[in-house]
Amino acid sequence: MQGIGNREQGTGNREQDAEEQNVGESFKDLAVWQRAVQLTVAVYKLTSSFPPSEQFGLTSQMRRAAVSVASNIAEGYGRATTGEYLQFLGHARGSNCEIQTQLIISRELGFDSEQLEKQAESLSGEVSRMLVAMMNKLRD
Repeated sequence: MQGIGNREQGTGNREQDAEEQNVGESFKDLAVWQRAVQLTVAVYKLTSSFPPSEQFGLTSQMRRAAVSVASNIAEGYGRATTGEYLQFLGHARGSNCEIQTQLIISRELGFDSEQLEKQAESLSGEVSRMLVAMMNKLRD
């Protein structure tokens, strides 16, 4: 995966490890970040059909969690050490779990369009798998 340093061979400094491995120039090159942005867009589209009474409730909560996934991936990428990167990927994973929970709640309440909900659920599952794989690779 792009943007991750090997702790055994690397220095522990994320920027130096990236340079040594000739990986992507930016967090924007990470497939997981790109999928997280797609997830955010899907959540925004989904929540746009929620009742106005949920504007400051589930709509706001889901949107904040979705934005947090991509933002934490980016912030972790910009940190100096692998440990810090792992910490922020963990935050991203936690926010993604929030989204999965909120999707279930919105479905139970009958707030969502089935097609939009399935798209968001699929993207969330993909982001989850990618984050776990990335975190495991960083720990190796």
